Amino acid sequence: MKHFTRIKSSKEFNGVYKHSTKTWHSPYFVLFYKRSEEYKVGFVASKKIGNAVHRNRAKRLLRAHFIENIDQLKPGSYVLVAKPALLSKSFSESRKAYLHALKKCTALQKP
Repeated sequence: MKHFTRIKSSKEFNGVYKHSTKTWHSPYFVLFYKRSEEYKVGFVASKKIGNAVHRNRAKRLLRAHFIENIDQLKPGSYVLVAKPALLSKSFSESRKAYLHALKKCTALQKP
């Protein structure tokens, strides 16, 4: 399994937002992808998602999708921003949307 570091500072988040190579909006989340040499990832859930329990669950779901598919990803910085609809869908439906977003952002490695 590949290792990744977390994006923690607002400076790093803003760098990915402003200089992202690709962006994809799905009904469940927004994916920002910026090419780089290492794997970095950040998960965001605003108060629009709900209380702290709902925000943490949304970030856990996105983190699970990321970790599950990290071996297929190109190196780069990823920021996943949760949308409220994420919590109302099943894990498999959100996984399908996640993989589709990665394909559209050309973040998947060729097999």
